[in-house]
Amino acid sequence: MRVTRTESALTHAVLVVAALVAAFPLASVVVTSLGGGRTGGAGSAGSGGFGNYVAAWTQGGFGSALVSSAVVAITVVLVTAVVACLAGYALAHMRVPGGRILLGLLLVGLVLPYEVTVLPLYQMLAGWGLVDTYWALILPQVGLSIPLGVFWMRSFFASVPVELLEAARIDGAGRFRILRDVLMPVAMPAVATLATILFLFTWNEFLLALVLVPQNEAVQTAPLSLSFFSGAERGAQPDVTAAAAVLVALPIVIAYVVLQRRLITGLTEGAVK
Repeated sequence: MRVTRTESALTHAVLVVAALVAAFPLASVVVTSLGGGRTGGAGSAGSGGFGNYVAAWTQGGFGSALVSSAVVAITVVLVTAVVACLAGYALAHMRVPGGRILLGLLLVGLVLPYEVTVLPLYQMLAGWGLVDTYWALILPQVGLSIPLGVFWMRSFFASVPVELLEAARIDGAGRFRILRDVLMPVAMPAVATLATILFLFTWNEFLLALVLVPQNEAVQTAPLSLSFFSGAERGAQPDVTAAAAVLVALPIVIAYVVLQRRLITGLTEGAVK
């Protein structure tokens, strides 16, 4: 179907408007963060411009929070990706006893609102002495991410032509070698997409951090630290609070751009192969 210039221009106009609407909240936060302090007393702590970022960094102690978020997010992504690849391959191409029952349980874990698990998780982790530790953030989020990861990788592995696997078996490759040398190279786009989604979800997680690490500042994540920083006493410092929000959001924006480029590269490599 041939697209006319009018239709093309209208489509581009709609996309530009949608992009402006989507970018407006972020732009407004950045502009606010660069504004000068307009109130006296506590509000004068930020000197305007990048001084607001210095004030937010020193007052909020976001260095430790960003490190904690990075440790938790990277660990959750790596563990979930490994488990999802192994389990997805087994469920897609191997006869697993009770495989359908396992898929049903994973489906329940996928659709179950995780808010209903917060209290049991707290009681269980408190009994193990893991509250206010990294494990209290890593273990639950790995468990909550595995259903999505397994379904994601199982769907991809099931879509791989069976002839490719049969050719590898004829060449004498075992199951693990087929996964490592045949499936994983072509599965990198799917893994990159899964890693991007998990990283975004894990970095932005707030409720679990609020409930499971409320006292230990050394392991509190960036969203939780931002919530404490932007409390009622910060109402007179909107510019410094906005600067703190930018500091918390900047790493994940950078990570998203990097992972998106890796995803596009993987898709291109897969198409060439």
